[in-house]
Amino acid sequence: MTDHLIRFDKAGVEPETASPDKEKVKSGRPTNRTWNLEDDGNGLYAGIWESTAGEWDVDYTEWEFFHILEGVSILTEEGGEPLKLMAGDSFVIRPGFKGRWKVVEPTKKHYVVKV
Repeated sequence: MTDHLIRFDKAGVEPETASPDKEKVKSGRPTNRTWNLEDDGNGLYAGIWESTAGEWDVDYTEWEFFHILEGVSILTEEGGEPLKLMAGDSFVIRPGFKGRWKVVEPTKKHYVVKV
């Protein structure tokens, strides 16, 4: 592989396992696994994220591009309409987004985050 390409492949990468903060969880007992494939030390991250079912509050201070690989989630911005996310969907979340992320069916995504 080259020094200038990142393959979205979790083989050989240990996942980090976590859950949203308990005070943010609105339903279920979601557990997230993240395979961080890139951390450039300057606020750029890329990898693979997956979550079990549940719903929690989100508050983005960073940019995020994501592409849904599997599952069904619903992303709702405060004061906005729910947006169903399914395999094949891609979005950019801008800093300042506040709302809720609800995983209806276990969801997996590729992500690129810029702080």
